[in-house]
Amino acid sequence: MNREDLRQMILEEISAIAPETDGVAVDDSEDLREALDLDSMDIFNLVVALSQRLGFDIPDADAPRLITLGGGVDYLAGRIAPR
Repeated sequence: MNREDLRQMILEEISAIAPETDGVAVDDSEDLREALDLDSMDIFNLVVALSQRLGFDIPDADAPRLITLGGGVDYLAGRIAPR
């Protein structure tokens, strides 16, 4: 899975959680909470959805790394990269 696939996955999960955001353009450095009017429960649901979709746990302590689209892509890419 490449970075664009991860970016698209995050956007798909956000659209599932907050359908009113579907198709909204978001810059990689924008705070998703502010840009898309997401609350803490939406972010929690995003973390859970991504964990389920990717098959690994995302610790609560790592959730702040998913606050921006770029940060989420970086975090997930680092987690799935072969070691």
